Amino acid sequence: MTERFTTLGSDYPEEPERTPFSLLLSTKKFWVKSVMKIIKAKEGEVFDIELEESLLAKNRQLAEENRRVLDENGILAIDVMGSVGSGKTTLISHIVKRLKRKYRIACLAGDLTTTIDAENLKKAGAKVVQINTGKECHLDANLIRKALKELPLKNLDLIFIENVGNLICPAEFPLGSHKRVVVVSFSEGPFIIRKHPYIFLNADLVVINKKDLAQRMNVSFSQLQKEILTLKPKIKVLPTIAKRGIGVSEVIEGLGL
Repeated sequence: MTERFTTLGSDYPEEPERTPFSLLLSTKKFWVKSVMKIIKAKEGEVFDIELEESLLAKNRQLAEENRRVLDENGILAIDVMGSVGSGKTTLISHIVKRLKRKYRIACLAGDLTTTIDAENLKKAGAKVVQINTGKECHLDANLIRKALKELPLKNLDLIFIENVGNLICPAEFPLGSHKRVVVVSFSEGPFIIRKHPYIFLNADLVVINKKDLAQRMNVSFSQLQKEILTLKPKIKVLPTIAKRGIGVSEVIEGLGL
């Protein structure tokens, strides 16, 4: 069986093929020899329509148009991405409560079904538009374009876009936002960064929520922070307990609000 390499340990025999991930994690401590066979698609064998360059290019075009609309109206937009249950809605709600007297705020709530998150954001004091994606695992620039038409843009200063809970697909689809935040939690275990590295590359801020569960889950903030900084040096990584509002002030400061 052919020996392949994966990123699960600290010992290594030699540096593997220079894949995009190996270029990011260039420090050899991330590599370990494995006798496990790894199946990968060859170039040109990926059939997922979402990955077709024509679709991605069209989304980028629409994202640029969204950005122009936002800029013309003097609105700052922040795309909040993260896992299901990581605490995105809770975090945004606390931010809205603290800033609603300073900024005129709206939220675009993305979810497969239901209006549960949208209703909670509305209670926090934001104008809200619900976006249901059905079977789609991410928001896209076209959906944001439609949602923006439902808002009184001339009367807004700040828009939070809560993306669908997913650490994979949203990374490939810019929406036209000015900043992107990734929210993960200690309850997702010690390997969450190494398993989902790509979403952090275009992020401006990373929040690691549910710090109160770190010891119980045997997860180290310093280790997660180190792995994120290996992917993207100088990015701000902040721990929070969003349910209690702990760390929210630091997140607001990190976003320059």
